[in-house]
Amino acid sequence: LQCWEVRKHNSSEWCQFIRSNPDCRLDGGFLDYLDGVFCVFPPRLLPLAVTLYALWLLYLFVILGVTAEKFFCPNLSAISTNLKLSHNVAVFSLTSPLHGVTFLAFGNGAPDVFSAVVAFSDPRTAGLAIGAIFGAGVFVTTVVAGGIALVKPFTAASRPFLRDVIFYMVAVFLTFLVLYFGRIRLGEALGYLGLYVFYVLTVVLCTWIHRRQRGDGLAPPGPWEPEMPTDVEEPESSGTNSGDYGEEYRPLLPSRETSLRILTTALSPLDYRKWRRKSWYWRLFKAFKVPVELVLLLTVPVVDPDKDDLNWKRPLNCLHILTSPLLCVLTLKSGTYGLYQIQGVFPVWGLVTLVGSVLALIIFITTSNEEPPKYHCVFAFLGFLASAMWINAAATELVNILRTLGIIFQLSNTMLGLTLLAWGNSIGDTFSDLTMARQGYPRMAFSACFGGIIFNILVGVGLGCLLQMSSSQPLVKLEPDNLLVWVLAGALGLSLVFSFVTVPAQCFQLGKAYGICLIAYYLAFLCVALLTEFRVIRL
Repeated sequence: LQCWEVRKHNSSEWCQFIRSNPDCRLDGGFLDYLDGVFCVFPPRLLPLAVTLYALWLLYLFVILGVTAEKFFCPNLSAISTNLKLSHNVAVFSLTSPLHGVTFLAFGNGAPDVFSAVVAFSDPRTAGLAIGAIFGAGVFVTTVVAGGIALVKPFTAASRPFLRDVIFYMVAVFLTFLVLYFGRIRLGEALGYLGLYVFYVLTVVLCTWIHRRQRGDGLAPPGPWEPEMPTDVEEPESSGTNSGDYGEEYRPLLPSRETSLRILTTALSPLDYRKWRRKSWYWRLFKAFKVPVELVLLLTVPVVDPDKDDLNWKRPLNCLHILTSPLLCVLTLKSGTYGLYQIQGVFPVWGLVTLVGSVLALIIFITTSNEEPPKYHCVFAFLGFLASAMWINAAATELVNILRTLGIIFQLSNTMLGLTLLAWGNSIGDTFSDLTMARQGYPRMAFSACFGGIIFNILVGVGLGCLLQMSSSQPLVKLEPDNLLVWVLAGALGLSLVFSFVTVPAQCFQLGKAYGICLIAYYLAFLCVALLTEFRVIRL
C-alpha cells in the first residue's frame, strides 16, 4: 500500500498504518514528521499540526537563505580568491551580465542543488526535485523576468541572452528525454555536468572575445542603462563582525581588546545602530533570524578577504575548530556516523571533540588576537564544509516535511515541487533581481534569470543523480508521477521558445507589454497545473 492512502482509513487506524507501512518511512532527517502528525497529534488537532508544520517549513527556508547568503557564499568567495580565480572567472559574475554563472551561481543555487540531491536520494521524492527544478525555471523566466521588464524597461544584451536561452533549451530537452525513457545512466549524468562545464567555457570565451574587441575598456551603456560604478558597493556585513560600523566609528588610537570582548562582539548577530534605523517589520524578521544566525556564528567560520584582518577572531575561530567538525559528523547521514561507537566503546563524536579541543588549544596558544595566522585560509574551507552540511541538513528536513504535507493533502510530489519548493527557493533571487532592476541594472538582473537557473538544472540533475549511483546500480529511475510532469516540462519549454522568438523580434528592447505577457503566461500555467493535479484535465 502507498503511504498517501492513510487518509482513506479511519482516524483510529492512522498511527498503526504509518508505523507498519514501509512506504511511510522517511529516509534521513532528524524528525519523523509522519509519526508526529498521525501518532503524536490526535486526529482532531490535525489542523494545528499542519499549521505548525507550515511555520516550520517557512523557517527552514529562512535557514537555507541565511546560511547560503551570509556563510556559504562568503566562504566560497574567499576560496576563489585564495585559488587566484577572482580575476578571471569569478569576477565576471560581479562586473558584467555573467552574474550567476560560476562561483556566484554555486552560492545562489546551493539551496536548490542540495534540495535536488536530497530528493533524488529516494525514488519516492524524485518528483519533488523535478517539480522544483522545472517549476523554479518557469517561475524565474516568466514572473521574475517579466517583473524586471515592468519595473525598468531596458535593452537586453543580445549575445548573452541568446547564448543562455539556447543552453537552457538544450538542458530542458535533455531532461525531457530522460523523463521519457524513465531513467538516467552514468553517461547521461556526466553529460549534464559536462554540458555545464562547456557552458562556463563558452561564457569565458565570449567574454574574453568581447573584452578584446572593446580594447579592455568599459562598454558603453545601452538605453535605460546607467553607467556601471567603478567601485562595487561593499555588501552588508554577514554578522560575524557586528562591531564594525565604518571608518567614522573607529577609534583614533587602536586599543587591544580582550579575548572575551572579541568573542562576545563576534557572536552578536545584531548591529544595534542599524536596528534603531530600520522599520518594525525588518526588526520582526530579524528577530526570527537571530537564533539561526547565532547558531551559525558558533559553528561556521567566515573568512573575508576584503577586511584587513580577514575577519580573524581568535577566540571564536578556535571555538570553530571544535564546533565545525562536530557539526559535520553529527549532521552527516542525520548523525548516523557521529553516534557510531569505535570498537563498541568510544563514540565518533567523542573522538572529534577530543581532537578538536586539542587543536583549538594549540591554535589559541600559538596565535594572537591582532594578526591572523598564515594558515587562516584553511578556515574558509572549514566554513564552506560546515555551511554545506547545514544546508544539506535543512534541505533534508525540507524534503521530508514536503512529502508529509503531500501525504496529508494527497498532493503529488511534482505539485509540491513546482509550487512550495520552487517558490521558497526562488524568493531570494526574486527580491535580489527586482531590487537590482530598481537600482538601474535591469540587464544584469535579466541575465541572472537565465544564467543562474542553467546551473540549477544541469548541476542539480547531474550531481543529484550521480551521487545516487553505485557500481551495482549505475542508473537512477525517474518515472513521472502523472501527466503534470509533462505539463510542467512543456510549459518551461514553451516559455523559453516564447522569449527566444519575441525578444529578438522586439530588437531586444523589453518593456511592460513583454512583462505582462510573461506574468499572464505563468498564471495560465498555474491554472492548468492545478486542474491537471486534481484530474479535471486528463488524457
